[in-house]
Amino acid sequence: MEKELIRFENISKSFDSTDVLKDLTLSIHENEFVTLLGPSGCGKTTTLRILGGFEMPDSGRVFFDGMDITSLPPNKRQLNTVFQKYALFTHMNVAENIAFGLKIKGQDKSMIREKIAYSLKLVGLEGYEKRSPSSLSGGQQQRIAIARAIVNEPKVLLLDEPLGALDLKLRQDMQYELIRLKEELGITFVYVTHDQEEALTMSDTVVVMNQGRIQQIGSPEDIYNEPQNAFVADFIGESNLLDGIMVRDCLVNIGGLDFPCVDTGFGTDNPVDVVIRPEDVELSSSGEGQTKGRVISIVFKGVHWEMHVESDIGITFLVKTTDHFPVGSTVGISVDPYNIQIMHKPVSEDAQVYGQDESSEGEGYEP
Repeated sequence: MEKELIRFENISKSFDSTDVLKDLTLSIHENEFVTLLGPSGCGKTTTLRILGGFEMPDSGRVFFDGMDITSLPPNKRQLNTVFQKYALFTHMNVAENIAFGLKIKGQDKSMIREKIAYSLKLVGLEGYEKRSPSSLSGGQQQRIAIARAIVNEPKVLLLDEPLGALDLKLRQDMQYELIRLKEELGITFVYVTHDQEEALTMSDTVVVMNQGRIQQIGSPEDIYNEPQNAFVADFIGESNLLDGIMVRDCLVNIGGLDFPCVDTGFGTDNPVDVVIRPEDVELSSSGEGQTKGRVISIVFKGVHWEMHVESDIGITFLVKTTDHFPVGSTVGISVDPYNIQIMHKPVSEDAQVYGQDESSEGEGYEP
């Protein structure tokens, strides 16, 4: 792991008596692509703005490379921000937009020309120096905004939902472009989005937030495959989120039927939340399985079929499979023990909001 570059320490922030961030602690390391992910109002953009120096926390401190920068103005921080609205100067051409920050710093003209050419090459827009921003597509304007940020050679690039205004194809193209830029430039990216696919596609580390608190920190694989609470399981991708009773270690009862699993440490006969991803529900046309069910709906999604299967144990499963089962057909239903994820049920309303359970209540979160 690279060394710690950024640290938020017990950050709290409120607007008009509404708590937006609540005692947030988070570490970000050099050359890491970190995504702050969550629904609108969860505090992710406020976190980014505090890091950028555009907002002051009510309490807590922000450290950058070991130095307390909590009170440092934005222009004194070694980072640049790319916003959803590109904020390009329409009265300037592309080269002048990119050179704006360099001119303010007083760099000489030859150095500025070299940096403009280099940054345009990085974003794949060589030869666009004289073009007007208004003549460019949305994707090209976004690339110019990124070029204007990286030309200043920041240690950290902050991106606040920068792809939100693009159509699906452009958004996907820019996702891969940002991954390439991160690898080529070797700088730290802190990215804000509410789009789960973006977060899972691009990130080294995903920070899932809800109502001002961190719910889970981990790799995209960990966040998807091992959600720590019901909020994360429900927010990241699609899930079958079920009530269960932990019979004992490695055995959970769902709908009155015992299912082997691999989780331990949840006690005996304790209520738990159970997550089964739709792609992990196995169907058999022979009707053989842990239980049986009937297909009640089916939709073709291009690479797979998505269906709802009403089971004999009173649970309707969402299933994604490459096999076709007509509506009305009887199928066997099975789930591999490794694909059943067990989570503590929240012990209070606050715990449900904050993603806490008996073992984590009151603790901070660390990556």
